[in-house]
Amino acid sequence: MKQFFLLAAIICFGMAAIKFCTARMKPNSAPAVPQPSNKDTGVLTAQEAKQRMEENSEAIVLDVRTQEEFDQGHIPGAVCLPNEFIAADMPFPFGKDTELLLYCRSGNRSAEAAKKLRDLGFSNVFDFGGMQDWPYDITTE
Repeated sequence: MKQFFLLAAIICFGMAAIKFCTARMKPNSAPAVPQPSNKDTGVLTAQEAKQRMEENSEAIVLDVRTQEEFDQGHIPGAVCLPNEFIAADMPFPFGKDTELLLYCRSGNRSAEAAKKLRDLGFSNVFDFGGMQDWPYDITTE
């Protein structure tokens, strides 16, 4: 009986040691998976967004931060539409197929706003992240 408990204790100790060692090991890198195109994800880089702004004068650039944040500095030509105001009962001043380019401070609110707008039936919505990644001009006017 003592041998049985000793064997069980050794097995438990061994399993705990293996678990501890494997938990500290770095996992193998997974092979690269092809990413969906920007058209599929609705996500753009700052450079891609800037190019779209230059190519399509009808595109609307939406700053989904608060009015106070907007007033402290925004992308020239942007319109302030705070994320928390986007709702189904809101009268939108643009059509469902208008190209919408969204940004916020860091990219979280713009991603949330883009999802809300897509759920409301807007078909041409692109999120280009946050002001913190915008390398181009900003204005307070």
